[in-house]
Amino acid sequence: MARYISLIGYPLKHSFSPDLHQVVLDHYGLDVRYEKWETQAEKLPSVINMLKQPQNLGANVTVPYKEMVLPLIDEVDDLAKLVGAVNTIVNKDEKLSGFNTDVYGFLRALSYDAKFEPAKKRALILGAGGAARAVSFGLLQEKVSYLAIANRTQSRAEVLAEFLKSYCIAEGLRVELAVIPWQDLELRKVECQLIVNCTTMGMRYSAEGSKSPLSPDVIMKDVLVYDIVYNPLETPLLKMAREAGAKILGGLPMLVYQGAASFKLWTGKEAPVDIMFAVAKKALLGKSGS
Repeated sequence: MARYISLIGYPLKHSFSPDLHQVVLDHYGLDVRYEKWETQAEKLPSVINMLKQPQNLGANVTVPYKEMVLPLIDEVDDLAKLVGAVNTIVNKDEKLSGFNTDVYGFLRALSYDAKFEPAKKRALILGAGGAARAVSFGLLQEKVSYLAIANRTQSRAEVLAEFLKSYCIAEGLRVELAVIPWQDLELRKVECQLIVNCTTMGMRYSAEGSKSPLSPDVIMKDVLVYDIVYNPLETPLLKMAREAGAKILGGLPMLVYQGAASFKLWTGKEAPVDIMFAVAKKALLGKSGS
């Protein structure tokens, strides 16, 4: 009997996760199909409940549901609970467990692909959703000295900053936390060594696919601009940053590394990341990019 893994989010036109995971499932000769389940918000509870059916191994969860799924599953592991966001669900004996592999994927790409060590560095996070939570906690764990958050809805940035402040106090971390008004990003240079875009601005097929959250005037030379958007390979933000003399890192490595960690949770097997990278690059360089 064929079994299934799904991708749950809305919209999903930009995603090629099925290609990425299917090639690894086929590599191991597993009778498992990876499918897109594009889901409207009002149908999310019933779709999550469907994962308990025995043919379903679990799911990936993407925007905008990484936070919304927490109360809909049976248990959440310590890291995902701490972050407040789930991107991987595992079904075992009709019990759904939630995990967060974004933190691992983000940090591995930062260290391995960008050769960037966050300790004692200053960082700016653009966005305040589930991905921004994972990125923020990852950077705190790596002991950044300063972490600023900017979000178009400032109240969400303030909520995240207070959440991070509580964590730092509990862990005894000495980190300066700040909230920067979104409009201020156009008024001054961002004096950080690392800028991470955790919004969907610049994502192919989105309403803001042609936009960048920053203008080139505010990007300092030699800063690392890390856009976790992976489709297209070079987003408008990355193009501007490259032209401004900054270092850049796209979202593809994070996608692959977090996907490999999810694959191991579902199957117990190590995912061949070289194969995943090859498939991902082929999809991104294709005509549709989907």
